[in-house]
Amino acid sequence: MSFDRFEELSALVPGEVVTHSLVEDVPIPGGAGTMALITLDNGLDHSRPTTLGPATLIEFGRTLETLKDRAALGEITAVALTGKPYFLAAGADLSTVKSLKASEHGRLMAELGHAAYNLLGSLGVPSFAFINGVALGGGLEIALAADYRTVSTGANGIGLPEAFIGLVPGWGGVYRLPRLTGPRAAVKVMIENPLSNNRTLNGQAAYEIGIADALFEPADFLEQSIRWAADVLKNASGIHDRRAALSAYDDGDWEAAAAAGRAFVEAKTSNAAPAPGKVLDLFESARTRTQAESAAAECAALTELMLTPQFHDTVYAFLDLVQKRAKRPAGAPDRSLARPVTKVGVVGAGLMASQLALLFARQLSVPVVLTDIDQARVDKGVGWVHSEVDKMLAKRRLSPDKANRIKALVSGSVSKETFADADFVIEAVFEELDIKKSVFAEVEQVVSAECVLATNTSSLSVAAMAEDLLHPERVVGFHFFNPVAAMPLLEIVKAPRTADEVLATAFAVGKELKKTAVLVKDAPAFVVNRILGRMFGEITAAFDEGTDAATADRALRPMGLPMTPFKLLALVGLPVGQHVQESLNTAFGDRFYLSRNQQILIDAGRKGLWEQDDAGTEVASESTLALLSFGSSPSSSEEVLRRTQDALADEIGRMLAEEVVAAPEDIDLCMILGAGWPMHLGGITPYLDRVGASTRVNGKSFH
Repeated sequence: MSFDRFEELSALVPGEVVTHSLVEDVPIPGGAGTMALITLDNGLDHSRPTTLGPATLIEFGRTLETLKDRAALGEITAVALTGKPYFLAAGADLSTVKSLKASEHGRLMAELGHAAYNLLGSLGVPSFAFINGVALGGGLEIALAADYRTVSTGANGIGLPEAFIGLVPGWGGVYRLPRLTGPRAAVKVMIENPLSNNRTLNGQAAYEIGIADALFEPADFLEQSIRWAADVLKNASGIHDRRAALSAYDDGDWEAAAAAGRAFVEAKTSNAAPAPGKVLDLFESARTRTQAESAAAECAALTELMLTPQFHDTVYAFLDLVQKRAKRPAGAPDRSLARPVTKVGVVGAGLMASQLALLFARQLSVPVVLTDIDQARVDKGVGWVHSEVDKMLAKRRLSPDKANRIKALVSGSVSKETFADADFVIEAVFEELDIKKSVFAEVEQVVSAECVLATNTSSLSVAAMAEDLLHPERVVGFHFFNPVAAMPLLEIVKAPRTADEVLATAFAVGKELKKTAVLVKDAPAFVVNRILGRMFGEITAAFDEGTDAATADRALRPMGLPMTPFKLLALVGLPVGQHVQESLNTAFGDRFYLSRNQQILIDAGRKGLWEQDDAGTEVASESTLALLSFGSSPSSSEEVLRRTQDALADEIGRMLAEEVVAAPEDIDLCMILGAGWPMHLGGITPYLDRVGASTRVNGKSFH
């Protein structure tokens, strides 16, 4: 009866895909009685994650109530929880959560999770969670609520991503996690990982920080976990000793962890997003609150955040774009047209080329060969790949066997003849059209008629690169973002003559590389760099006109971008940024401002505008400013922000008119995954609608 009050929630979402709680009685080895094993299963195939909506949680809670009664009667001596293959649970059903419009419904949803999860710790018999796969958000919190946990070495996607999606870990995680892992590791899981491209833990890492008490291989994970549970029922003292060592902390440790978290949030979001701060508020107060007091505060925070514009913008960005649209790229040809790729060639052996070689070898598990103009460069590139593999091995992100196999797959040569049997060759040489055309002309002499030629150009015309080839239809743009391993976006560029089979192969390869591919038209700088180029142009123009450096650089703080424009330019490299800006200025004229001051900095060998003084503060030094010349028309930060907003609305309007992409949603997806556009702003086009820039400039909104 205790879950009857939540039935109105279930009625609000009649289309919920229910994750059922399937119970099986399992004999515990060693004559320790009977374990009731709950398997969370939504009845769909293994590619469809289990999620937690109202009907799911009500069924789970009622199942636990029944098991509590059975435990009181002596029918069972333990309860365990696991999931269908590859998933424990992927968290709350965001489609459900975003449909809850009234505050009382948001509060009920928060309270429902606590009501169900708290039963795991009050069954009258020990409870276990066997984390066999993805355990995100509420899916991890359900495991944290159990008395004991195991995890599979094959499990990936373990974490609390709520700060990333505009919420808080509201079903007990913010209270329980630091008491298992210690406060510093908890802040990493709840703040640092979510705000770092939504990074998650694998099974090994989850075990090492104390989320799980035992670690087993996936082949017989369930059997091993049940045997381990039998041992725990006899004697759990060793587990509690390990927990005490991992979770040891004092008040100073907790305060230091909170301070580190706040500094991280400031650096990543400029405190423009409300959710990360709320997480840290709850974390700080959880140190002295009872679990019931913390649960009440979590429910209040969830209720508040679920109704904020930022949360609904985040759901659009995360669910509608990153989770849905990204899986069905607009304009991509039929995947059945894709050709197999059994060997990859990389032209160049510099840093970008070496990163590509490592990615292809690691994800495709096919031979990858680097070429360059001399053996020293080739050896350096191959050596870099090997050293990166060694680093991953040392961090236990790879097994020794996997590390050896990746190394064996990557080789180098000074002759492009080595590409004769390659199916896919990508160039990553200097960003000069004539050099790239020359490279492709050489490669075409060697490769088969079916080989795809891809370019990693960031701004040059793919059609121009292919125009002198015998088979220009084989050329496709394949633009990665730096660092290659971390950045999820891949701009796939279709030139006018690119064949559908080539395009389909590019999309298939991108998927195998675990990148989100977006189809873009062959236009200067494509999507992300074109938008950033317009943004950089407005900021550098304001600076050159006489605006103070700090005012110009920090004017975009309300956007919550992960990095200020001048810092991002320094990271990209001033020469690279200037080269892209020159290409855009040549293509589109003066609306892409070309800064004379930036060229002066490049000529003087400066790496960027900002330097650190003796106190560690970032300043534009007097010696640097003395090199530069300025106008006498400074702007306020508000004027710079509005000017930039209007410029971005103008450029995106032009891009959509030119059909660079299929829709505004593709612009948003590219900026989120390629430029770190904040999730809480929902995408760049909804943001420009909201601040009025799209209407001011284009006379209409994007949505």
